Amino acid sequence: MRALLWMALSFMLALPALAQDTTPDRSLTGGAQTLEDIMARQRGEKLDDSFRRDATGQGNVEALIGQLGTRGVASDSEVFRALRYGSANTTTQASGPTSTLLIQDSGMTWLTFREGPLIQYGFYLLGGMTAVIALFWLVRGKILIEGAKTGRNIIRFLAIERFAHWLMGISFIILGITGLVLLIGRKFIIPWMGHEAYASIALAGKWVHNNIAWAFMLGLLMVFVMWVHHNIPDRTDLKWLAKGGGLFAKGVHPPAKKFNAGQKIIFWSVIVLGVSISASGLALLFPFELPMFAKTFNVLNMLGLPQLITGAPLPEVLSPYEEMQLSQIWHGVIAFVFIAIIIAHIYLGSVGMEGAIDTMATGEVDEQWAKEHHSIWYEEELAKAQAKTAADQATPAE
Repeated sequence: MRALLWMALSFMLALPALAQDTTPDRSLTGGAQTLEDIMARQRGEKLDDSFRRDATGQGNVEALIGQLGTRGVASDSEVFRALRYGSANTTTQASGPTSTLLIQDSGMTWLTFREGPLIQYGFYLLGGMTAVIALFWLVRGKILIEGAKTGRNIIRFLAIERFAHWLMGISFIILGITGLVLLIGRKFIIPWMGHEAYASIALAGKWVHNNIAWAFMLGLLMVFVMWVHHNIPDRTDLKWLAKGGGLFAKGVHPPAKKFNAGQKIIFWSVIVLGVSISASGLALLFPFELPMFAKTFNVLNMLGLPQLITGAPLPEVLSPYEEMQLSQIWHGVIAFVFIAIIIAHIYLGSVGMEGAIDTMATGEVDEQWAKEHHSIWYEEELAKAQAKTAADQATPAE
């Protein structure tokens, strides 16, 4: 009993310490931010800046009247804070979505992330994918046609399908190269070749990037319309995935339709990422005209997803500059993921698998290749050809 009483007394004595306010004492700074505030912000910690955001003098106008004479009713620091946090009532002769935004507070956060984690982890992802492919090549080697080639070809893709594929593929490669050059230019290329040399490269790269984007979006649309009905998941895909698509063992050829489960994953990845990167790209091509993130954050907050993950809602009011900065960051993140996936696709579609390049080079593949990699599709095409031959033979000649 004495032990219980002692524990209760200890807990009651500890309550004041637990309830102690951890807010930094700003009395010595006149209510301004302290050194600890500055250091916490530099460490990237979330800081309650309401003591600055709300201290704009707008709620204390009457008390300030007469104190500042012709300088107005607010001190310079209060005016600066009002401008910084967007609460000042400003008017300008110029018109536009950013004309009344004199100070934007998120620029350094955007720049730090863009030149830091975005580039660092983005290249880690690309390097990791390259390493995985190299390891797969060393262990598995090139996936060869195991049976004897028949010498008879079967049409796999029509000319219009190959055009759409190459239109999207080549434009994506150009966009990837120019985009990476523009992203790393300030940090890596300028110290290497200087501002003037890089200026010409950046100007040309920006023009190419902006205009080739339209070709990519057209190719993306064509590929979706022509192939979406072939890429609906079904039970065949589960069997293909259960056997690893035969990629990791010789002599294993799980049945597949025109597109196997792996190709379907690539297809839907390309469509989803392609639409996402196109949307953010359009927002960058038409500055301040296509804000998306505030509306998206509003929907996510209504669903409760941010609160479930981070415990706090996402901001639903964003300045025009913040919308552009988020569009650029999202564009870069999706681009790195997209490039990593396409690296794997290019490997398997070229040097990684015998006969795969022919599907998009000539549109035709050897029947043995079709039997091993897409047996269900091969049987369907064979049945169509036999039915067409029977119909032609049954038609009397005139």
